[in-house]
Amino acid sequence: MNVTPLNPHPSASTDAGVLTHTTDSRGVHTLTLNQPAAFNVLSDAMLDALQTALAAVAADAHARVVVLAAAGKAFCAGHNLKEMIAQPELAAYQALFAKCTKVMLAISTLPVPVIARVQGIATAAGCQLVAQCDLAVAADTVKFGVNGIDVGLFCATPSVPLSRNVPQKVAMEMLLTGQFITAAQALAHGLVNRVCAPDALDATVEQLVSAVLAKPAEALAMGKQLFYQQRETGLAAAYQLAGQSMACNMMLPVAQEGVRAFTEKRAPSWRA
Repeated sequence: MNVTPLNPHPSASTDAGVLTHTTDSRGVHTLTLNQPAAFNVLSDAMLDALQTALAAVAADAHARVVVLAAAGKAFCAGHNLKEMIAQPELAAYQALFAKCTKVMLAISTLPVPVIARVQGIATAAGCQLVAQCDLAVAADTVKFGVNGIDVGLFCATPSVPLSRNVPQKVAMEMLLTGQFITAAQALAHGLVNRVCAPDALDATVEQLVSAVLAKPAEALAMGKQLFYQQRETGLAAAYQLAGQSMACNMMLPVAQEGVRAFTEKRAPSWRA
């Protein structure tokens, strides 16, 4: 399946089978999970493809934003349970979850924002994938769940980004009961940024993409790095990190120009 990127004039397109990767002239990379018949599960092949694509984005000096999308009715149904049960060995399971963790960390350390475009159900590691993205837009028909407990498997790794997105009691109820929440509930709890009708999904994602593209890339990269770093520290250390980050940010030409333009009541040159 070929994917039409948000910008109708892609400059590059790669089809890796399980994952489609397109890049447009604005530096918008669209990664599309492309196994709709298998509900876009995070199989070994899918995780490998995601890792390769994220590494390619990180190496692209012109990259500005990533849209993580999916083909078919489901966004992602989590890990491939058939693969998991076929090799019931501790070492195999440790390797699988280490590989998944590597992908999740690659999303958080990527120097550009990652926006999840959620058109269908996101469950277990699929919900984890949404929670790990910096921003998320969901169709109002979507449901989210971490229901591994239904098959006797507590969704431990999905709990990591989930508990950093939604309130503790909400996360624990989802994890302990396996019950799903609606897109509206996901919005209210902070799991997603926008909810819209399915046919408005691309336009709503594009609003966020355009907002990101209007800001200086250097400041966004520095800010994203600081945001996740300070969140894992104590209050005093967080302020120390944040203060140092802002001081370095102010030394950037884009910040100097932006502040100068504000004081002079004009648009900064990088918006021209």
